[in-house]
Order: sequence, then C-alpha cells, then structure tokens
Amino acid sequence: MPILNKRANKTPLGLYVHVPFCRSKCQYCDFYSMATKDDKLMDGYLDAVCDHIKEAGELAPGYKVDSVYFGGGTPSFFGADGLAVILTTIRRNFDVVPDAEISVECNPDSVSDRLLHRLYAEGFNRVSLGVQSDDDEILKKLGRPHTYAQAATAYQRIRKAGFRNVSIDLMYGLPGQDLQDWQETLDNVLRLNPEHVSCYALKIEEGTPFYDYKEMLNLPDDETQADMYLAAVEALRSRGFRQYEISNFARKGLYSRHNMKYWTGGEYLGFGPSASSDFAGKRFTLKRDLQEYIAGIRDGGDIMEDLQEIPMRERAGEYLMLRLRTSQGISAAEYEKLFLLPFAPLEDVLEKRRRYYQATQNDSGRWVLTPQGYLVSNDIITDLLIAQDSSHPLKRI
Repeated sequence: MPILNKRANKTPLGLYVHVPFCRSKCQYCDFYSMATKDDKLMDGYLDAVCDHIKEAGELAPGYKVDSVYFGGGTPSFFGADGLAVILTTIRRNFDVVPDAEISVECNPDSVSDRLLHRLYAEGFNRVSLGVQSDDDEILKKLGRPHTYAQAATAYQRIRKAGFRNVSIDLMYGLPGQDLQDWQETLDNVLRLNPEHVSCYALKIEEGTPFYDYKEMLNLPDDETQADMYLAAVEALRSRGFRQYEISNFARKGLYSRHNMKYWTGGEYLGFGPSASSDFAGKRFTLKRDLQEYIAGIRDGGDIMEDLQEIPMRERAGEYLMLRLRTSQGISAAEYEKLFLLPFAPLEDVLEKRRRYYQATQNDSGRWVLTPQGYLVSNDIITDLLIAQDSSHPLKRI
C-alpha cells in the first residue's frame, strides 16, 4: 500500500522514442529519418538511446510513466529485438505504471508475425498502422513501399497477434484524389474495424521531393479538401467514432493517451535524434543528426538543438492553440486559474464566431470548435491571440 500511495503522488509523464530508420523515404515526409539498414549505425543508435534513457531516469524520480510512444521513421523496420531492448531499459529506469499505453508505429511492408508476437509479449499494447490510402497508384506516387493489400494483411496479422487497440493513419488531399476516391477509402478502411483513425491533410513541406514539383502534383483545391475533411468527420461519426481532436477519431475511451499530452499541456520526454520534450518547465529539442546524437551521448557532449523556458503568457497562448484542437476545448475558470489572465476578451471572440459563423459552441461551460470551426481554426486562434496580447493580468481571481 505505501508503494501505491507513493506512485499516486507522482506526476504523469509520457515518453517518446524516435526511431529514425526507414526502408525508403516517402516523397512528402519531412520528419528526421534515413533509408538505411546499416547494422553498425542501428547498433550505435540502440546503445545511445538506452544510455540516454538511463541518464534521464535518474532525473525523474517524482514521475510515473503512463504512456510510451515509439515513432519515426519506421519502428517496425528497426525490428522487434531492438524495440524490446529499449522498452526493457525504460522499465528498468522509470516507474512505468501497469496500465501504461505503449504504442508503436508500423508500416505494412515491415510487419511480420514474429515482430508482432514479440512486441505483444513484451507489453506493447497499441499499434498505429500507416496505411495512408487504399489506392495503389496513389501509394506509389507518395513513395509508400507497400500496397493496400499488404496493409489489409498487416492489419489482420496485428489482430491475430492479440492487439485490441489498433489505429490507422490515413491522408487526404493527395495527388489525383477526388472526393469520391476519399469516401471510398474511408469505406474500405472502416470495414477493417479499427479502434482509432487519424486523418491528415497532405502538407507540402519545403525540403521534401514533393516540394520541388508541387505545381505538377494535381492536388485537390482548398474547397475540395474542406469537403473531404467534413466527409471524414461524418463517415466516422456515423460508425461510432468520436472526434476528440482536429484530425483524430476514436471509439469510446480509446483516444491516444500519449498524443493528448501534447495537446493538453502534459509533460513528456523524448529520446533519439530530433525528439522534443516538455519537462520540468523547460522545452527542448534534440539534435537532428544521428551521428551527433550518438557521439554526444557517448562522449557526454551537447545533444540539444534548442532549450527554452516558456514564459507564462506564451503558455497561455499555447493553451488556446492546442486545447482548441481537442474536444475538451477551453474554459474561463481553467484559463483564469492557470494564467491569471481575463477570459472575457476571448469569450467575445468565441461568441461572435458562434453567432455569425457557427464555428464555435459552448458545451457546458467549455468552448469548443465545431467541424466547420476546425476548417478555419487558424483564423479563430489568431483572433484569440490578438485579444490575449492586449489583455492585462487579473488583480484577483
């Protein structure tokens, strides 16, 4: 009982492990990753990330880990043995609660029965499968190294291995895609019956191959992309999914506990090159270079690319930007208690958006965006930040 009481007083913490290896680099991807199966490099990464976890664990005795997320890159390409070693290192150096959500991203081309059974036996309990589309021609344009048939087979293997919490990643606004194509993709994927679906609009990022020839991609226009988004919201709602964030939908209680930390101001620690953290009042990002990360851990050098302490008013702005992405939204009482700033100027903005555009609604004292509001969320948040910047601290609460 004393151990349980001690854990109850600890602060929840999420851990993110960035695995920077892929079979091939997708045409749209701007995450830090490399297409290689270099065993020496992978072994160097494994040693470095485990040593980093050991160091960090000593700094977090007052925390309990309730979520671990392996992203990338392609963790499944890295292999089950390495992933198991990292998770074991985490358990030995952090207080991981028994019901922690432990997620791993997988690509269909690197899913095998051996990998899945090993991960399940090691305690992984959530899989995020990168499907993206059910159209093989579109998948080829995206640079995805798999077909939809492989994705469907991978999903069945995940189920057979025992996983009961499976998320599927989809993309819309793709080259040559129209609204009907997207609706058919949703219908086909939802027949698989996942617990969670993420729907992301394609973004053309500078530095990616797509950026170099973006004018020739034949992308849907903004109006069509808006229709695609609303079609996804309706299709998922009608099949029992709850939209809990602008791009994420889950069956009851099966939202991503780890990702919610990013949107609700929870603390998290990142490991691996380019990983970000928000821990003990500071935000920092690790160097976006695997060799520098390995050398820094080995030699005790600097592995941080950016370290900053976030002022309270900036935190208040992030509260607005991130919480309004979610179905939790924002409330006057919470905002004023956390940041000692008046909510009234913000409520004026939100009320106007509700009255004239049906873009917001007040749900039992919490302001949230409607699906139409999500489409213009940047405009709404800009107006809120302007109102916030001109406000003065409360003299009392």
